[in-house]
Amino acid sequence: MSKPLFLVILLVILIITSQFEWKQQFVNEMEANPSILQKQEANLRRGEVVKEKIILSQEKNIQKLNELVQSLQQQLLQCREIKNTSVERFSPSCVHDSGRWLEVSADERPQTIS
Repeated sequence: MSKPLFLVILLVILIITSQFEWKQQFVNEMEANPSILQKQEANLRRGEVVKEKIILSQEKNIQKLNELVQSLQQQLLQCREIKNTSVERFSPSCVHDSGRWLEVSADERPQTIS
């Protein structure tokens, strides 16, 4: 076997065994110190609680927005109804200009009626 190949194999073996030992040390430390695990679990639980609160808050905001949309739709329908009834009340010779109803007389000069 050539020297470079032997060195590469030896290096790979060292890397594999060192990672195995590091993992084993980490597991041993975690088993020896359960408070670290408990703290991590408590942090995860707190994070979940915060996420749930955020979701609930967003759902409430969505519900409020849906209620506002419904209210605005109702107002729009009311405005359309008022507009339709207003147009029907006036004769075809009436025109709407800048928020006022104008009646066009025979000589084509508009006169404000209300």
